[in-house]
Amino acid sequence: MSVEQLVHEMCLAARQAARQLATAPSGQKNQALRAMAAALRQEAPGLKEANAQDLEGARQAGLSAAMIDRLTLSDAVIESMAAGLEEVAALPDPVGEITSMWRRPNGLLVGRQRIPLGVIGFIYESRPNVTVDAAGLCLKSGNAVVLKGGKEALESNLALARVVAQALEAAGLPPAAVQVIPTTDRAATSALLKEDELVDVIIPRGGEGLIRFVAENSAIPVLKHYKGVCHVFVDASADQDMALEICLNAKCQRPGVCNAMETLLVHQDLAPQFLPRVAQALMEKGVEIRGCPQTCRLVPQAKPAVEEDWPAEFLDLILAVKVVEGMDQALDHIDRYGSRHTEAIVTSDYTRAKHFLDRVDSSVVLVNASTRFNDGGQLGLGAEIGINTSKLHAFGPMGLAELTSQKFVVQGEGQVRS
Repeated sequence: MSVEQLVHEMCLAARQAARQLATAPSGQKNQALRAMAAALRQEAPGLKEANAQDLEGARQAGLSAAMIDRLTLSDAVIESMAAGLEEVAALPDPVGEITSMWRRPNGLLVGRQRIPLGVIGFIYESRPNVTVDAAGLCLKSGNAVVLKGGKEALESNLALARVVAQALEAAGLPPAAVQVIPTTDRAATSALLKEDELVDVIIPRGGEGLIRFVAENSAIPVLKHYKGVCHVFVDASADQDMALEICLNAKCQRPGVCNAMETLLVHQDLAPQFLPRVAQALMEKGVEIRGCPQTCRLVPQAKPAVEEDWPAEFLDLILAVKVVEGMDQALDHIDRYGSRHTEAIVTSDYTRAKHFLDRVDSSVVLVNASTRFNDGGQLGLGAEIGINTSKLHAFGPMGLAELTSQKFVVQGEGQVRS
């Protein structure tokens, strides 16, 4: 069987599964989710064994420490995946929800009802925990999903898919509701992007190159999760201790993720006191500072920034730093170089905080909090299938509600149109 035929057969099975999932009772879906969580814990040794094969290949291929961190299925990661499934099971089922209703002058009762999107094609890179996040969210929202993971995580993803399929079958749901394409052949991605009669939406999650390839080659609508060039603006009135803790967390807690801070903007009135202090703390954590001329004067250890640093998603312990004249210059910088992902302001001035919230055009905007909170779990969505940085359909973390559409439902009493 060719790769194209394999993908087509999987999409066909997913379409059939999606029809059954669309009307599956909440209790049955929750039963499957809890069974998946229990199976992950029970099968943890086998999952880690499969993951070890991927990790060995990653090391031989010379992947960065950040990439290997994203690839690793530790006990803590497996427990987090299982707990995430249980959280999704506990969330309200969006399918069938009537979100609004009104009566027309002719007596017609018009409402809007949430329905699944159908079949989702999910293309992602080396984060096997995303396999389970996607499976759980798609199942609860009534969608079937065809997953195409990165070659670095193939063995891990296939092992996770087997666990999920067994749990689905045990709950009386079709195993084809969650499928992992079992090949590293790039032709599989292209084949999936052409299945516009069977797949309703494509969600890519990974580096900018992957997102652009998918957007340019898909015959199916794409929800884009572009790069995370996230900024923290430390305003003149900021509490310096608070700002320091936020900056350290935003940059250093997990530098290889999309909601990590990549650029620090500091108001010029605060820079002489704050910049040397925060730079020292960051450098003690191993962060390389690339700064504007004023930053380099205040922090002699900093390297001069070049133009390419400002729009960069480093995904590493590297930080671009710029001293700005004020709010307007900070906003202009974010407009020019940001990626509509996550921006934060640290300030004690309510009016300026409100202006920042209103003015910044990103999926999540924070006041006095780390950029690391742009995450479905942290924002109360359970898990997330991705962070959409385009505005069509959904903007920001995509949880259960964002994996549904809405149809109009109309109740009449014999009305006809004149």
